[in-house]
Amino acid sequence: LGGDPATLIWDGLSAHRSKDMKAWLATQRHWLRVERLPAYAPELNPVEQVWGNIKTTELANLCPEHIDEAHTAAGTGLDRIGNSYQLCFSFLDHTGLRL
Repeated sequence: LGGDPATLIWDGLSAHRSKDMKAWLATQRHWLRVERLPAYAPELNPVEQVWGNIKTTELANLCPEHIDEAHTAAGTGLDRIGNSYQLCFSFLDHTGLRL
């Protein structure tokens, strides 16, 4: 990000609340802002929209012979979404959250 400020939106995963993570975050406050989502609120998590989109596109009806095929398909979906500014922000807009 070239030193620009950033906001990280986190769900309630326990690893996000570990002592090591809290210590690391304390050293990053000059550029990183963390906003935590409430527990049990998947409708507020834009990543849920990302996975839902991939599941209905690249992974729809996929019956891979090997796990690598599923990995490749998921990676293709993430690349597709990541290359679309409009699609990325539509997932955030869907949550109704504002930064």
